[in-house]
Amino acid sequence: MRYLWLILVMIAFPLLADNSEMPREQQMAMSYIDAYTNHDYQKLETFYNRDSVFIDVTAGRSYTGSRHIIEFLERAHRGVLEYEFNIEHMFNSGSLVVMIGNYHFKGPGEQFGKPGKIIDIAIPGVTTLNLDMLNHRVIKHQDFIDYQTMADQLAVQ
Repeated sequence: MRYLWLILVMIAFPLLADNSEMPREQQMAMSYIDAYTNHDYQKLETFYNRDSVFIDVTAGRSYTGSRHIIEFLERAHRGVLEYEFNIEHMFNSGSLVVMIGNYHFKGPGEQFGKPGKIIDIAIPGVTTLNLDMLNHRVIKHQDFIDYQTMADQLAVQ
């Protein structure tokens, strides 16, 4: 029984780790991603300025400036029921933060040519953030999304 308790404690302890142990850049990235996936546009606006850039590299889309980025996100997230970024690995080199994982999306099928259906997909992706730590801003947000996997998942729904 003691061994079982010891194993449980060893497994659970890293899960209880405090975010303050992360580098400041990763803490800021997590705060930003939280606002991004929770559609907290008021908080997101504090991360952007008129020079901020949001690029979906694999979709060939780019938006510059707080207003344009927020307008795009409001359109893209309209009607979304669930949206989260499950980060499997994150690292940074100075103010460049790289997050690797999958974006989970559950929402109206109209956005994907499936009217009347609820779509539930998990799309592998990499998000990079170039941060201005002094002013607490996102200089550039770049997404590299596996749209082929998304198409494959949509084909069976």
